[in-house]
Amino acid sequence: MSYDVEYEDAETALKNIGRGDRVFVGSGASEPQYLVKELTQLADQFYDTEIFHIQTLGVAPYTEDKFKNRFRHNAFFVDDNTRDAVAEGRADYTPIFMRDIPKLFNTGRIPLDASLVQVSPPDKHGWMSFGIAVDIIRAAVQNSKMVIAQVNPEMPRVHGDAFIHVNDVDHLIHHEEELLEFDPIVPTDKAEKIAGNVSPLIEDGATLQVGYGEIPNALLSHLDEKENLGVHTEMLSEDLAELIQNGTITNKKKSINPGKNIASFLMGTRELYDFVDDNPEIELHPTDYTNDPFTIAKNYKMTAINTALQVDLTGQVCADSLGYSFYSGIGGHADFMRGAGYAKDGKSIIALSSTAQNGEVSRIVPALDEGAGVVTTRGDVEYVVTEYGVAYLKGKNIRERAMELINIAHPRFRDELLKEAKEHNLVYREQMLVIGEGGRYPDEYEEYKEIEGKEYLFRPMKPTDDELLKDLFYSLSDESRYKRFMSTRKDMPHERRQDFVQINYKKEMAIVVIDPEIEGPDRMVGEADYRIKEGQNVAEVSVMVRDEYQARGIGTALLEHITMIAKNKGLYGFTAEVLADNKKMLRGFEKMGYDVEKKRKYNEYQLRMRFI
Repeated sequence: MSYDVEYEDAETALKNIGRGDRVFVGSGASEPQYLVKELTQLADQFYDTEIFHIQTLGVAPYTEDKFKNRFRHNAFFVDDNTRDAVAEGRADYTPIFMRDIPKLFNTGRIPLDASLVQVSPPDKHGWMSFGIAVDIIRAAVQNSKMVIAQVNPEMPRVHGDAFIHVNDVDHLIHHEEELLEFDPIVPTDKAEKIAGNVSPLIEDGATLQVGYGEIPNALLSHLDEKENLGVHTEMLSEDLAELIQNGTITNKKKSINPGKNIASFLMGTRELYDFVDDNPEIELHPTDYTNDPFTIAKNYKMTAINTALQVDLTGQVCADSLGYSFYSGIGGHADFMRGAGYAKDGKSIIALSSTAQNGEVSRIVPALDEGAGVVTTRGDVEYVVTEYGVAYLKGKNIRERAMELINIAHPRFRDELLKEAKEHNLVYREQMLVIGEGGRYPDEYEEYKEIEGKEYLFRPMKPTDDELLKDLFYSLSDESRYKRFMSTRKDMPHERRQDFVQINYKKEMAIVVIDPEIEGPDRMVGEADYRIKEGQNVAEVSVMVRDEYQARGIGTALLEHITMIAKNKGLYGFTAEVLADNKKMLRGFEKMGYDVEKKRKYNEYQLRMRFI
């Protein structure tokens, strides 16, 4: 049984649009290109016709200067084909959360006279799929006085809240044409480095939202080893589809819509469109569902990864403008960042390059540019990631945030950022910066080690470890403190801690141990450091371990780890001063397997351990 459909020609249908009407155009790769071209061919019959859409990948001739009295474009999201028109005042931009756009149509705040959309051919019951984009299209057609649909056999039939019946369409135009495609951006080495810093934050069983662009594309190639990931996102991309096909994404652990990949639109190549065609594990839904923070938050381990244009030292994120120039839009950025923040064990991640304009401009800034908008507030930001590392901001004060962010900025901008931070009293006046080799944090010395059946993170000390070190110091008993520092001093003020956390990795090294299983803030359970003696190729080493973690082998593991680093750096050996009754530390040196010279002087031993 087939469903009888009567088709019209485009010109006849489009002539029903009147002067001054408000017209919606379908989204992204789903733009009905043929209808848009035909609309502008009839431009002489229109005056002040307002055209609404979120981004489109295709043509936008109605933004051309020659049509300024015929059409006025109003963008919910600015893209390449509309950016100049918005910047030059020939088009408008409406900043709004993606979740709220359908409400504009549903409430009549933006009344629509016509909608131009693209659909798949009707099935035997007369149902047509919106195909690769549902997003705000569903609400637009439901609230338009007139719906004009381009029926395109190239449009896949996609499941979800994605169907419209032929009886609900006023004018059907049959026109076959290739769908718009979005080729994945080939990631640079920098993007791969950023992705490598993000991927450890993504846990097995997490539900993902990933934006589009170079960094998200790089990230998805780093997730092959993850298990049972899920998808609840705004855009389903080529790379996500690949993870679905290779079994990395199973949606088995999702709290809502288990077994289903949930999105609101697709952008990719024909291969992606063929994959989703009549595929029941793919569902597209309107943005007032996919982007609702309370819906997003129902997903256990919801993890949102988005990019940004700038992040200031307090954690404010700009993602839609360059100063006064609107570059993109709010989109779903804030929806997912907030939703992930509400979710149980959820994470929100901002991933961005540390610089722009070929390295000439820092994306981490003292303050957002004049005119720049805050898309994600400092209260919503959790993780910020660049190619130089990860900054965790949630619950951190302004001073801590500023140092976390300076520490992952490009090294050439760190001094100026610190200077500005001091001028605005964001950090201590005497705050120093890590020196390092080119300002680079030596992440190659990060390692998870299993000790007595439990994993601990061993990593180099960072300038942002000030508070963790303070907590470790004050956790020590008087006896442990005396054995480590050979002093009865009981305080560790900020000025003194600076000597520990500001590491010149060329001349010294400090390794800390973090217990990753502790809920709440990170807990530093041990620390070992060495400092190279002036004019010599040996270094003085010391170790301390939190009292309740002693006698577990952590001190020995610390000494082994920092010895490995010292040997890699070409040092000949270590020296140390150890109290005679510090039997644990003395045994630790003996376990290293190197020749250890011991000289007793009063109540302490002077040790020399040779590596060669």
